[in-house]
Formats: sequence, structure tokens, C-alpha cells
Amino acid sequence: MTRYALFLRGVNVGGVTLKMADVAAALTDAGFGNTRTVLASGNVVVDHDDGVKAVRKKAERALRDRFGYEAWVLAYDLATVRAISDAYPFTREVEGHHSYVTFVSDGDVLEELAALSDDAGPDESIRRGDGVVYWQVPRSATLTSAMGKTMGRKRYKSSTTTRNLRTIDKVLVS
Repeated sequence: MTRYALFLRGVNVGGVTLKMADVAAALTDAGFGNTRTVLASGNVVVDHDDGVKAVRKKAERALRDRFGYEAWVLAYDLATVRAISDAYPFTREVEGHHSYVTFVSDGDVLEELAALSDDAGPDESIRRGDGVVYWQVPRSATLTSAMGKTMGRKRYKSSTTTRNLRTIDKVLVS
């Protein structure tokens, strides 16, 4: 049995409001084991025997069927999430800044987002990682930064989700 982190895109922001207890119940009913939610922002840790692609599809189907919304889930085994967190290339805690990881399941989108480093503002840092884009931005500029403006586009909804590094670390201890 493998332990997976499921990162749900767009949950409890932008009009999709789900109670995490209901999400956990839907995933448990779909056959996931040892289901635990982390915070109220669409982070779930589960056990399952299938590979990561099958886990993603199964989770998306369960959420779509139960809640009737266009669910997008990015799934990773916990060892991969730990490696992503450990590889964070910037100082993890910088006063007045957010430290983020954008998980990306589409290679073309990954390259597009990584290329935003050329357009980053003076206090914004963007670097490509293995299947992710690492991002650090002043708290006051999250939505107006190069990455922030781009991530709001519809094109990225099905293949990306961003998490604060602190949230990722909480997922790892769940």
C-alpha cells in the first residue's frame, strides 16, 4: 500500500466549497484507505494500491460523482512530495514573503510557467523543479506578480495547483 498526497485544485476558493469531512468520506467510499484531510484547502492523504495515474483518475471521478463539480486532483506519493519540499531552492522562510510550490502535471505547462522567471519582478523568484515550479513572492504581490497573473487563467486549471510550503510540510507529517 502506498501513501499518497492528493492536492485538489480550486477547493474552497472561487465558488467550490466542500467540507473536508465530506471529501474524506467520498474518497473512503471510493476505496481509499486511511484518508486524512489537512487544513481546509483541498489537501488529502490516502493509502491505495494503484499507481499515481490511477489514483488521480479515481479521486477525480469520486469527487465529480459525489459533489457534481469539475474536480481536478494532482496526486503524488509522499516520497515524491518530500523530495519536492527538500529541493525548495530558495530560503524557506523570508519575512514578508510566501514560499510556494506549483505542482504541474502537463510538461508543456511546466515549461511555460518556468519561463515566467524571465518576467519575474525584482522580489519574485521562480525556478523550475522536477514536475513543479518553485515560487517565492512578496505577500503584497501574490496576485499581481508574473506567476500570480498567469495562474488564474483557465488553461492551467486542470494541470496545476499551488501550495504554500508550510502546507506541504503539514501534509508530510499527516
